[in-house]
Amino acid sequence: MTDIPRDDSLESSTALLREGYTFISDRCRALGTDVFQTRLLMQNTICMSGEEASRLFYDKALFQRAHAAPRMLQQTLFGRGGVQGLDGEAHLQRKRLFMLLLDANGVAEMVRLAQEQWEAAIERWTQADRVVLLIESQRILTQAACRWAAVPLADDEVEVRRAQLAAMIDGAGGIGARHWQARKSRREAERWAGALIEQVRSGTFSVPADSALYAVAAYRDADGERLDTRIAAVELLNLLRPTVAVSRFIVYAALELLANPDWRQRLAEGSDEDLELFAQEVRRLYAFFPFTAARVRKDFEWKGYRFAEGTRVMLDLYGTNRDPRNWGDPDRFQPERFERWDGSPYNFITQGGGEAATNHRCPGERLAIELLKQALRMLTQEMEYGVPAQDLRIDKSRMPAQPESCLVISDVRRR
Repeated sequence: MTDIPRDDSLESSTALLREGYTFISDRCRALGTDVFQTRLLMQNTICMSGEEASRLFYDKALFQRAHAAPRMLQQTLFGRGGVQGLDGEAHLQRKRLFMLLLDANGVAEMVRLAQEQWEAAIERWTQADRVVLLIESQRILTQAACRWAAVPLADDEVEVRRAQLAAMIDGAGGIGARHWQARKSRREAERWAGALIEQVRSGTFSVPADSALYAVAAYRDADGERLDTRIAAVELLNLLRPTVAVSRFIVYAALELLANPDWRQRLAEGSDEDLELFAQEVRRLYAFFPFTAARVRKDFEWKGYRFAEGTRVMLDLYGTNRDPRNWGDPDRFQPERFERWDGSPYNFITQGGGEAATNHRCPGERLAIELLKQALRMLTQEMEYGVPAQDLRIDKSRMPAQPESCLVISDVRRR
């Protein structure tokens, strides 16, 4: 066996924060390899990129998720005890809860509810001087997700919950004030969600038996025990928060509509196939987070390299989605490429790799696609708007990234 190539930095955490999305792929290119090791957060860490690495990373016999995610992500994005950190049968059983709720009927109902919110929002926007699309999209999706889950949300509570769910996403990869705001928002949101769980369990608040809130409150693990209230709250938020995160895809889609007027016209003509191509290309180019983590379950060898039990491994989502071996001219926005995509679950991994039902791919991926397609319909078929001068730069060191202005639109009118 040969040693895994090493990035010679004594500690690369500062470089990761400085470089952001391109941290792994830049080093892979510089070292001429798909795998290298470095020091991150004071731990030896193996970094990998590409379809072969992705296929390896999602081998459940070799990798586990327990104790893999950095604590800062557990305290902001994921929460402690949620499905993302489980392995084996415990993971599969908990995952079934999400797969059942997010089946075709569940997706269709969420899209229907979001449609109502879009219609109401456009009416408001026609009376507004300016609209910050990221925030307004978050508001639309917060209201739709809560109605879908049977989570009560008074009009004067919408902004509070939108801000909490958005902060958990926005602060996950940040430091300083952004990180601390995310942690505060998670604590408050978990208390809110936990109180709802307890009310449903005690019978003081009645919700439909087929609702997400009821399903989470009533869910029992393999031992027949209900989830701890806090963990149940985490799982309820694992349905609401990722739905609100689709707002980032919506903003990036609007940026690409601005840059590609031919595609704007094409989508305005109403082809679902074109909407699918466009949505997938947005998702390929604009992964929320640049990498995901696991730990080596047992010693093994791959391509002559030794992977030692317990070592943290980070997979490059951003770079794998832009790997020129699978994606010609990978930095170019080209939705037509998905007419030729081979459908591999390992080379397009914005929301994880492998199969959703049996691995750590996000069970809400189809929901994200359909909500994005719906937003594209609204932006191209139901409304017209202007885009005033603003700072649309995207800082790739910011995780998750977003346009500096969060995309302001104006002069909204119905088509």
